[in-house]
Amino acid sequence: MANKFRKLVAVEPIRFDRQAVQKLSQVADEVICYQDSPASQEEILRRIGDADGVLVFYTSTIGAWVMERCPNLRYIGMCCSLYTPESANVDIQAAHARGITVTGIRRYGDQGVPEFIISELVRLFHGFGGVQFRPEPMELAGARVGVIGMGDVGSLVADALRFFHADVCYFSRTRKPEAEARGICYLPLPDLLERCDVVTTHLHKHTVLMDEQALARLGNGKVLINTTFTPPYPLEALEKWLKQPGNFYIGDTANAIGGVNGPIYALPNVICPNRIAGESVQSGQLLREKVLDNLRRYLEET
Repeated sequence: MANKFRKLVAVEPIRFDRQAVQKLSQVADEVICYQDSPASQEEILRRIGDADGVLVFYTSTIGAWVMERCPNLRYIGMCCSLYTPESANVDIQAAHARGITVTGIRRYGDQGVPEFIISELVRLFHGFGGVQFRPEPMELAGARVGVIGMGDVGSLVADALRFFHADVCYFSRTRKPEAEARGICYLPLPDLLERCDVVTTHLHKHTVLMDEQALARLGNGKVLINTTFTPPYPLEALEKWLKQPGNFYIGDTANAIGGVNGPIYALPNVICPNRIAGESVQSGQLLREKVLDNLRRYLEET
């Protein structure tokens, strides 16, 4: 490849194996891959230095302060999902203002989310995990489930639930005719909350859609599920709701509920293995392929 990065730096672990790191050498004269997460923006700045290309995972942020001090930087590759500027861990607007290209990836860890949700709901409904939703074991068939956010992941979750004959409806800021054609009915958010026994949220990071009043409308004897890294409701409101009788929360990581040392994680009606549902051998392979494709495409276009 004639056009290459002069220096490409992965500022933290990005799920690249040895073979994938070797492929980075095909797109850059010099490659540096750090094996620990930087503790500060100053450390990120030191690691980037005079590099013209940077790779970053979802666990660190790159803001305007860093970009202003890296005059050689022309490309930032997010080795994680990029849906909107507001949900990104890179300041997209600051990057564009400085002529820095930012790329991200999609649809690489989606399949693990419906698997996790089905797994934990089955365990909770039947009592296989030591806690049980209702006095008698239940099947998913006929369960009234509301999906909030019908993007890539929400659609997969809805279809998986329908396979088990759950009664599924959805709320999204835009109507999804293709979902409705599959028999998934649309409901306004207040109606969905009142109707459903299980509500699962699939929103962009930093999107807060529900408040204490919404949780009160949801009521008790319900299950809330969230697999986004940030909570779609204030944690104080969630903690208050979880202290009401018959309520359960299912989530994959503790980050979305205030961490393992927070008051929510220790509650007996919280199911949280603190493992990323979308992280698997398959998702890692897809991640590497998509990140490398983004790098090659950028070099070809410039």
